[in-house]
Amino acid sequence: MSKSRTEATFLSPIVESRRWVEGVSFTEDLPLLNVSQAAPADPPPLGLRQALAEAALNQDDAHLYGAVLGRDGLRSALSGQMSSHYAAAISADQIGITSGCNQAFAATIAALCGEGDEVIIPVPWYFNHKMWLDLSGVKACPLQVGENMLPDLEAAKALISPRTKAIVLVTPNNPTGVEYPDGLLRAFFDLARSQGLTLIVDETYRDFDSRSGPPHTLFQDPNWSQTLIHLYSFSKAYRLTGHRVGAIAAAPQRLFEMEKFLDTVTICPSQLGQIGAQWGIHNLQNWLAGERDEILARKQAIIDGFPKLAAKGWRLLGCGAYFAYVEHPFEKTAEEIAKQLVTDASILMLPGTMFMPEGSEIAERQFRIAFANVDAAGIAELFSRLSRFAP
Repeated sequence: MSKSRTEATFLSPIVESRRWVEGVSFTEDLPLLNVSQAAPADPPPLGLRQALAEAALNQDDAHLYGAVLGRDGLRSALSGQMSSHYAAAISADQIGITSGCNQAFAATIAALCGEGDEVIIPVPWYFNHKMWLDLSGVKACPLQVGENMLPDLEAAKALISPRTKAIVLVTPNNPTGVEYPDGLLRAFFDLARSQGLTLIVDETYRDFDSRSGPPHTLFQDPNWSQTLIHLYSFSKAYRLTGHRVGAIAAAPQRLFEMEKFLDTVTICPSQLGQIGAQWGIHNLQNWLAGERDEILARKQAIIDGFPKLAAKGWRLLGCGAYFAYVEHPFEKTAEEIAKQLVTDASILMLPGTMFMPEGSEIAERQFRIAFANVDAAGIAELFSRLSRFAP
């Protein structure tokens, strides 16, 4: 008997890990440190919430169906912001708005792939990308990264087959935090173009990239839209996680295909969420710069504090945006340790096995630390607990 599409994939690691803390009591002296999920826990800033409330009260269209590819004002605002950010010319008709960045990826795969096609995806991977490929009947071809957590171009070439449709890159990376150099992105862009493939670049965390100036020059290629599909999320930038607003930058003809998918799933993105995202673009850039500074300060706290763990045999493999990716020194597997950390150290963090193909021995020694909701003091406490931990 054949499996259903949902049976073809695994349970979301976020959902699974939440079950590990069910029924566990945490004390005031040792409260739970949750470094499992990369999402802001705080609501949007007051000005944005007021804009949402005003729209809910006074804009009739905030409650109605809208354009499948999003509100014209938001598409225009984002195209302008991206043009400035990447020092390139990106037009509003090359922008589509989606119900979160996960849906942006889903729409992209639906527009590019048929069942049995293949997509090259570096590992460790963002698990929802792998889940959607499974759900779509598309084969994920894992591209193992090197010691520097960067994907290898020659290894990618070796994975290309007649069924390959796309290569997926995430920068700054989830789960490793590593920022991909412009030259590496350009090399993958050139490879994709030479092979007639699509390069999908997910920059959900671009607002927290540590580099100044454009993080890459792909959009400066006058024919970028023939090869590149770019994905973005407003969730992290403006704390709009519950409103589900993401975006795609692509050729209009590709957006036309994606529109068919989006129309059958959500019909249109949340009107209120889009109104909030547009308000954020126009009013929150200085605030967002402060948020970026705070995240970069936490990244530095990870780097500065890590010698305490290194002395115990831990290794820092990557760090940036919302994430640190680490290797543990113990004989037990990462999943065994993850569950023991909940009960013994009041720490919830995800093992590398949740970001790798089943059976990966490398993954058994790795963890992702998501520090979006842990400040410098919390990071120091985390490292203190981990340094004392002995499974």
